[in-house]
Amino acid sequence: MIVLGIESSCDETGVALVETVAGGVPRLRSQALHSQIRMHQAYGGVVPELASRDHVRRVLPLLEAALADASLTKDDIDVVAFTRGPGLAGALLVGAGVACALAASLGKPTLGVHHLEGHLMSPFLSADPPEFPFVALLVSGGHTQLMRVDDVGRYEMLGETIDDAAGEAFDKSAKLLGLGYPGGPALAALATHGNPEAIALPRPLLHSGDLDFSFSGLKTAVMTAMTKFGPAPTGQQRADLAASTQAAICEVLVKKSLRALQETRLSRLVVAGGVGANTRLREQLNAAGARRGLRVHYPELALCTDNGAMIALAGALRLQRDPSAARMDYAFDVKPRWPLVQA
Repeated sequence: MIVLGIESSCDETGVALVETVAGGVPRLRSQALHSQIRMHQAYGGVVPELASRDHVRRVLPLLEAALADASLTKDDIDVVAFTRGPGLAGALLVGAGVACALAASLGKPTLGVHHLEGHLMSPFLSADPPEFPFVALLVSGGHTQLMRVDDVGRYEMLGETIDDAAGEAFDKSAKLLGLGYPGGPALAALATHGNPEAIALPRPLLHSGDLDFSFSGLKTAVMTAMTKFGPAPTGQQRADLAASTQAAICEVLVKKSLRALQETRLSRLVVAGGVGANTRLREQLNAAGARRGLRVHYPELALCTDNGAMIALAGALRLQRDPSAARMDYAFDVKPRWPLVQA
């Protein structure tokens, strides 16, 4: 069975084709992706209307490219999966509309997929796929969550952010440092030239006794540090602050993740979402896992950002467990706010 996945929740247009394998993990046949980063850089962040319009321009050419790369035609598609939410409403509607129109023209069923479930399942496309059950750290610009995952669709929330997500903390701190968009990668790059112990920054909720997160206070501390530097901070001061900010965020993520593994008595951690590509975070989690005999799994770096492969994969895994999940009525809606535990 060939599952087409269409992702359009924010500022990446992704199309991919996944083939289900009897008794095994689906395999990726091809994918095509367009990032809108360059377009949004002029505005310092994502402009929803521009994002939606760009999805309209990109999705069909990307579909043709993915089909050609897989040596398939539209008639080979068995199910069309699309991101139903969460995300920007207008952007989601583009992907959903294209998916349902295409499926109707082919007489094939559709399946709305949860964006975060796509991220959660993306490590199954890696060279070292996880096994159920595991603890998942979903960490991105909009979400920071710890979950117990027993199977596809069987999720228990262990803790989540009560204000800014980790990715927001990276991006907002980067803006305070005068770095461009996207801020997270720019801050991480600058941090390689700084001392992570140079500036004392808070680790919010690190000792709270629960598994929730809070990063808004860290952002305020970064702003205070920049004020103390004066109107013309040196390059080294900015690098030290970037390194110290990254260190604070990663320490909280690592220690909360280890606590979640301890409390659930599980030995596998899956890290997914854009912040999961952060080199320092991976190094610290890998080191902690080696010390404690834990397995840590990540998606391939190319699959850390939003992409169609994770949507096609999540749809294929859902259908393996419930073939009736796909629909043939072609009516659709989107869910800009959609808790994963309700998916």
